[in-house]
Amino acid sequence: MPIKNYLKLKPELTACHDGEGQVKIVNVYEKELTSPLNFVHYTVLPPLTSIGAHTHGDDEELYIVLAGEGVMTVDGTESAVNEGDVILNPPFGSHALRNTSDSEELKILVMEAVKGR
Repeated sequence: MPIKNYLKLKPELTACHDGEGQVKIVNVYEKELTSPLNFVHYTVLPPLTSIGAHTHGDDEELYIVLAGEGVMTVDGTESAVNEGDVILNPPFGSHALRNTSDSEELKILVMEAVKGR
């Protein structure tokens, strides 16, 4: 069984979906998956950075907040999120995430599932 430690994998720095600043994305699993999961990413949002608003097609994403706090916007509704929160981003929905802390990182695990895969 393949085991990966996401803390030891090299992150990619990117302005994710045209968000504010650079976030760190670690591609934990992607091409190796044969399940309905399209990918598993470990993502770190430094203080005051964001994942910009974007819309998906016929897939859904789960954001699992591992550490930190921020504001999640799903289909226009903003909600505060903290460690332990799990957010469902439904098919054809829009969403964005902002780290509201000026000193702490916001760490999330992102999983995307595609129907019919």
